[in-house]
Amino acid sequence: MTETSLRQRLRAALPAAMKSRDRSATAALRATLAAIDNAEAVAPAGGEVRGQAIEQVAIGVGATEVARRALTDVEVEEIVRAELAERETAADEYDRAGRTERADQLRSEARALAAHLPDS
Repeated sequence: MTETSLRQRLRAALPAAMKSRDRSATAALRATLAAIDNAEAVAPAGGEVRGQAIEQVAIGVGATEVARRALTDVEVEEIVRAELAERETAADEYDRAGRTERADQLRSEARALAAHLPDS
């Protein structure tokens, strides 16, 4: 990719948002980067581990280390779009409940995320 990746742009935007004291952008960027990091987590092989006998448990340095998933640019963009959509949906619900201040905050977070997405 000739430009920096979406993830790199989000990571670079976080310190700038913090420095400018933009709470909406800071909250949205932190939550979205956490969602991306969580999506890279790898489940234990074979699903959930329960009640293994001691002789079946992995031991030794690095025995339980597993490489994280590598997300594609498309997967990262899907996560960011899902985070944005979640905020817009929640903002609509807050508007219906008469909590316009919270709705405005969520829309501000959504705009902060949308600013980093490529035009579709």
